[in-house]
Amino acid sequence: MAVQQNKVSKSRRNNRRAHDALVAANPNECSNCGELKRPHHVCPSCGHYDDREVVAIADEVDFDDEDAA
Repeated sequence: MAVQQNKVSKSRRNNRRAHDALVAANPNECSNCGELKRPHHVCPSCGHYDDREVVAIADEVDFDDEDAA
């Protein structure tokens, strides 16, 4: 098992961890619908990527109480 030879100070330890912080997401605006989306991903609201429709988004389906049971 490794044993340290000298104590690592809090300052040196924290400097090593200075780059470990999480960074916020960088959303882009969809060119088709204007919603925010992840860069280089298909827009979840309209299904477009790079000005063309990649995924067909179906309209919402209404279920009756009889169908759900």
